[in-house]
Amino acid sequence: MSTVEDFLTGQEEQQVIAAIKSAEKNTSGEIRVHIEKTTEKPPLERAKEVFWLLKMNETKLQNGVLFYVAVESKQFAIYGDRGIYNQTKPDFWNSEKELVVSHFAKQQKVEGLVLAIEKVGEKLKNLYPFTSDDADELSNEISKG
Repeated sequence: MSTVEDFLTGQEEQQVIAAIKSAEKNTSGEIRVHIEKTTEKPPLERAKEVFWLLKMNETKLQNGVLFYVAVESKQFAIYGDRGIYNQTKPDFWNSEKELVVSHFAKQQKVEGLVLAIEKVGEKLKNLYPFTSDDADELSNEISKG
């Protein structure tokens, strides 16, 4: 098994997916997690590439958020679409990023991801509250590359 496959167990993946679904119940924002083995690029730059590869830029309100993890490189980033960045400051995700990084350092990967996803969901709720005609535009499954 590759490092990517070993990063989260099947049960842990389900916990992360459940956190995404829960966070998205209160917002029209979309959250995804992508895990890959390594990157030679700065994590935010690679997260942006993956964001486009996953077609996360195609949401109606441009309100997708990607949690990007490069396992062997020990890199992490949170990247949000332009609809979010047009309303926020560049450091908008810093506390969530630090939450994940600090939990990863303690070998608490799932806890860090779940807590940060919950916090991102709260921020998205304030920017993009759930509406009755909201559709889940992106898969909640964890993508791997």
